[in-house]
Amino acid sequence: MRQTPTRTRFTPRLRSAFVAVAIAALGGTTLAGSPASAAPSADTTQFKGVNWADPRDNFADDPVVLSGLSTSDTYAQSYTKASRVISAFRANLGANTVRLPINPYTVNGSYWKSYRGVIDAATAKGFKVILSYWEGTGPRKDGFIDDEATFWPMWDTVVKAYKGNSRVYFEPMNEPHGYTDTEWADLAAKWLDTYPSVPRNRVFVSGAGYNDHVTSVCADPRLKGTYLSLHHYGFWKEYATYDQWVADLKVRIGDCANRTVADEFGAHMTTGFDYNKPAPDNNFVNFMQAVTDTFRELKMGSVYWPGLRTGDTYSLQKLTGDPARPWLATTNQSGADRLAWGWGRGKPVRP
Repeated sequence: MRQTPTRTRFTPRLRSAFVAVAIAALGGTTLAGSPASAAPSADTTQFKGVNWADPRDNFADDPVVLSGLSTSDTYAQSYTKASRVISAFRANLGANTVRLPINPYTVNGSYWKSYRGVIDAATAKGFKVILSYWEGTGPRKDGFIDDEATFWPMWDTVVKAYKGNSRVYFEPMNEPHGYTDTEWADLAAKWLDTYPSVPRNRVFVSGAGYNDHVTSVCADPRLKGTYLSLHHYGFWKEYATYDQWVADLKVRIGDCANRTVADEFGAHMTTGFDYNKPAPDNNFVNFMQAVTDTFRELKMGSVYWPGLRTGDTYSLQKLTGDPARPWLATTNQSGADRLAWGWGRGKPVRP
């Protein structure tokens, strides 16, 4: 879910997200809680992360190219650049996790060798890496796998390369909103059956819809032992109070917090909002304060959208310095403070 300064906030994807929220509102039973016994672990606080994204929002009909990188980069150049970006995520934000997009164009073609430099650099720095499949753009951006004939070979290659690296996690699909809850659970179960050598505690099963609720996948016994990924955004409502945002988030999680990682959530960071002070009339301030308080309360991991995406007002970092040896600067320290609070550090909001 992204905003760019050259377009209004209501991009096609954002408009679709509103539809997802409306569907969730109409089908309240879909968001009902599921048994806590489905959860495999005590909490997910080990995931303290950010997304690193292609300026085009990761939806592409060609290789995804992360902000600051180029398809002309060699493996060594990608590794060097990524090492510095990952180091900056840690130095500036205290992150230990990065979520990265993949698609068949990236993995099944010649760019895969260079792109592996990013994954390898991140894991060498001790970061956890979540690899998530993104669909294409235009008519392909419909919430379905674009082409199973290229999807499964993509995952064959990725799993073969990284199943032995305990820092790499696999998210079969980002925002599978084209499928019903049952269809998506079936597809996630098929992924697990296809790759039985991947430990279940290294798989992130996306919540149904736009990753907007995890209760249905949490309740499915076939998906036992996996992590669940949730997305949550302030633009899903024109306005809500702090308490309303807390309630909205909790109903999407149900009893499944101890399996759930919010691997996308975000708000405007380049517009001057102060997230360290109460501002009851500001929807986005209410949102950021509510969700980070709730992540901390529920001992949930979170992965901010985006840590770095060129041209996105939500981006918490921006590129600085020599493009061949990039570094990052924080765009909104109060946003970074709320992120740290959600991760179990820092100070609460004070009047």
